[in-house]
Amino acid sequence: MIKSLLAMLGFGHKVKKEIVVNAESLEVRVAVLEEGNLEEFFIERESEDRVVGSIFKGRVQNLEDGLQAAFIDIGQKKNAFVHFWDMIPEDSTRLEAEEGVQNVRPQNARKLTAAEIAKRYPIGSEIVVQVTKGAIGTKGPRVTASLSIPGRYLVMMPGCSLKGVSRKIEDDKERARLKSILARLPVPPGIGIIVRTAGAGARKVSFVRDLRGLLDIWKQIDTGLREKPAPTRLYQEPDLVERTIRDALTEDIDRVVIDNKEVFEQLRDNVGRISRRSKGRIKLYEGEAPIFEHFGVERQLENCFRRKVWLKSGGYLVFDETEALVAIDINTGRHKGGQSQEESILQVNLESAVEIARQLRLRNVGGLVVIDFIDMKQKRNQQQVYRALRDALKHDRARTNVLPISQLGLVEMTRQRVEESIRSSTYTDCPYCRGRGKVKNLLSMSVAIQRQIAAQMRRRHEKDFALKITVHPAVLERLRKEDEQVLVEMMQKYGSRLSFAADPQQHVEDFKIAHAGTGEELFTTVERLAGN
Repeated sequence: MIKSLLAMLGFGHKVKKEIVVNAESLEVRVAVLEEGNLEEFFIERESEDRVVGSIFKGRVQNLEDGLQAAFIDIGQKKNAFVHFWDMIPEDSTRLEAEEGVQNVRPQNARKLTAAEIAKRYPIGSEIVVQVTKGAIGTKGPRVTASLSIPGRYLVMMPGCSLKGVSRKIEDDKERARLKSILARLPVPPGIGIIVRTAGAGARKVSFVRDLRGLLDIWKQIDTGLREKPAPTRLYQEPDLVERTIRDALTEDIDRVVIDNKEVFEQLRDNVGRISRRSKGRIKLYEGEAPIFEHFGVERQLENCFRRKVWLKSGGYLVFDETEALVAIDINTGRHKGGQSQEESILQVNLESAVEIARQLRLRNVGGLVVIDFIDMKQKRNQQQVYRALRDALKHDRARTNVLPISQLGLVEMTRQRVEESIRSSTYTDCPYCRGRGKVKNLLSMSVAIQRQIAAQMRRRHEKDFALKITVHPAVLERLRKEDEQVLVEMMQKYGSRLSFAADPQQHVEDFKIAHAGTGEELFTTVERLAGN
């Protein structure tokens, strides 16, 4: 019965592009697949506050002339940060909001002083801002006064008079058609509108429905703006599933498969109000296996979030995510292709460029990224790899900036950081290795223990002094088998006795030294490490 139902819904054949949604009570995961390959991955927890995209009525706390920025109380744990040039937005710089992504500093922006800003926004005054970047680490959220509310086909920009079409729609005939539709839409004064790339090919009625929904949202925001005291939230972005459908359900998506009936029905209704054609592409998954296992997503996720990522050619990538940057190293590994060494290196680097762009999307890595490609002697090969990386990054919705390959064979690039990476939000530092990813080897531990034993023996002048050392069983095995003679010589030199005990519950890097007679603890690494 279930198999026949799955066949009716088209689960028996491979489709070109699809969105797979795993909706559970504590966590929602969304995967975008292309020919079965995982291309994008998103995760949202019930306990997490969806702050990015939210609009707040805040209060100016202080102005920092040196930083060219202000700090705004928006009712969160940390004050929000806003650049001076983002406090007084200009229509000419707001076309960057066409895809719901806020602009960076305009190239021709004049440097504003705290005194100039204070005339318009004195300390304690109210300001309406939107979060463009969530709180990461010790930094508070970043905000802008350029409000941007994305719909399915349109982006609404309150306080703006701009009307236009996304630059990503390049067909002149289609742009003219969309501008004609845009000119006839009933847009109130003081509201800017941009047609999103998803609007290409859409009918006028779809734009009318989308605009109606956006204006309803603005009415609620405007009411809260007049009636609610600062600081307060005026608008919150919809949940992950709705955002993904809104932003990713384009014409090239064959279907959206959801494993939660309630979410499925709600989503079908929402999509049907905007586009009846898209409603039929929403499918309910009722298979016995977990949906991510059925579609092969779970296996791909396990491979994607490892430190080492293998390529089909036999080469591999190594990802090291630090607080300051992400370092990516490329290695030929088991690759045995190409007529020459240079050609083999080129093949691995080209494959790596595509996979790196995919991994950055999947891991949601932001900030500075340094890529160490395998050295190539020929300049044309370097240019080919650089172009391949840039082309692969065009599929990324986050803003990226890539510099050419340097003389050292490195590529420096930046990727827009909006939220914490998947690794940071999903994983925590290992309590055993304390986040280092490694522990000291047995030789290093033996040397450290001997050093502390000698230090304790030198401090004691009593005869027949005895020490008891408690260590991890693996360390004790090393001391007995390989370092016994060294320990015997140490006892003879200082006229003392040593006894050892193993504690399997003890960390491999921890050890304790105590007085064998009184039990007095003389040294322990536990307290020292806990204090670090």
